[in-house]
Amino acid sequence: MPTTSTTALDVPATSDEGFRAPKSSLASGDPSVSSSTSSSSISGSTQAFHFSSGNPRIEEIRGVVHLFRDDSSSSSSTSSSALPVERKPLVCVLGVPNHMTYADFCQFCGSFIHEILEMRVVRGDGMEDSYSILIRFRSQDSADNFYKHLNEKRYSSLEAEVCHLLFMVDVQYTASIEHAQASPASSTEQPTCPVCLDRLDQETSGILTTICNHSFHCSCISKWSDSSCPVCRYCQQQPEKSVCFICQTSENLWICVICGFVGCGRYKEGHAIVHWKDTQHCYSLELETQRVWDYAGDNYVHRLIQSKTDGKLVELNSYCAHANDGCMSCGGLDAATSEALLNSRVELIVNEYNELLTGQLENQKLYFESLLLEVKEETEREISRAIEKTINQKLQKLQAKLDKCIKEKKFLDDLNENLLKNQEIWKTKIHEMEEREKKTVEAKDYKIQDLEAQVMHVFYLSIPLSFLLTSPDIKLVKSGLNGLIWYDIVNHIELIVLLMLLSAWRTYGTPRNWPADGAAISNK
Repeated sequence: MPTTSTTALDVPATSDEGFRAPKSSLASGDPSVSSSTSSSSISGSTQAFHFSSGNPRIEEIRGVVHLFRDDSSSSSSTSSSALPVERKPLVCVLGVPNHMTYADFCQFCGSFIHEILEMRVVRGDGMEDSYSILIRFRSQDSADNFYKHLNEKRYSSLEAEVCHLLFMVDVQYTASIEHAQASPASSTEQPTCPVCLDRLDQETSGILTTICNHSFHCSCISKWSDSSCPVCRYCQQQPEKSVCFICQTSENLWICVICGFVGCGRYKEGHAIVHWKDTQHCYSLELETQRVWDYAGDNYVHRLIQSKTDGKLVELNSYCAHANDGCMSCGGLDAATSEALLNSRVELIVNEYNELLTGQLENQKLYFESLLLEVKEETEREISRAIEKTINQKLQKLQAKLDKCIKEKKFLDDLNENLLKNQEIWKTKIHEMEEREKKTVEAKDYKIQDLEAQVMHVFYLSIPLSFLLTSPDIKLVKSGLNGLIWYDIVNHIELIVLLMLLSAWRTYGTPRNWPADGAAISNK
């Protein structure tokens, strides 16, 4: 069974201790602790801000923050002279919209996030659409710069909300309400970040405590884009209550069945009927009793049910919000009618369930058949893709071979053409060489014949000369002469022979035309 315990106390939290509630004091309820309120004096220049924190279903801690009043004008609010003299590195951010997540606020702080030692999210009393943040900085200069740069600055260019900053005097925890028994693990929980499991050390990274009393590193919580707590999923943003769109009242509300307009009834300011007159939407549902009103017929819409006995349609009496209190003005049903109505409803529910089950089974059958069909089609597509891939590969190989053969054929054709051209050229050259060789042979033969003729005639001419020189008379003459005179005689004889040859050349031309008998030449 969940237990609820309340402890009243007054414990100030200084800047050195941070914003964590002293749980030992909250649990013990030491009366010496509550006596500190009498010794703490609050100046007249401060204002009290009551807050609460914690998950309301588990534990709720209440306290009060003493803030310096913001008496300076907007024009001089950022000057150093306008800052409180006895300020501390403690700043309170008031009225942060609920739709702004912790990550959005860390991004809004910018580079100041590295100068923050601790942040704690709290709820202000009577402020359901916003929350506040208590911040402790490393130094007073960091707190002053944070105040100067971000005070009265808009959270976003698309929103009208601005950041309201005030310096804090101190934080006092006044009460703790436990709605459930704490788990044994929570009492021995180590001070580690639930996201990265590293130790929560203010010197290395700033610490942010959510509204449900879970602490994280600022760098870890800045990556959490959801507005809920990463540990317990508690969301501080409560669902919006239905109110009249015109006067914002939350009582006697009617919603238009056609367009969803919410207006108040005739017992308030009658904005629902005004909406009907403007738009002619004649059906409106009362949010409290779920009854539908017809403005055109000026009565409630009749709801018909089928009777179990004869199967006829009968009217279902409207639900009365005060029927449990003994209201008899709505025409209550007797026990038999109520039992028959209950049985018919049960039977109707059973029939609807059977029809729904049958429909769901049929849908499931169709679903699985569609799955089988999809698997079959996918298998066929895969097979066709595999066959197509194989055929394409074979076609590519054949095409490559064909291209190679065509390339080789072209190369051979070019080579054959070049060889044919070379063959013609060499034939021409060989013919020319044969002609030249033939002419050369003929010229040589002609020259040989000339030389033979010359040799022949020289031979014929040399015979008489040799005969003359070898005759006995000449030898006798030779023996009577000395060698020098004989040598001169021989030279003269040779000269005479040459003159005879020159005369024959002039007379007959080439040696081919000379007489075959050399005696004719010698006679001349």
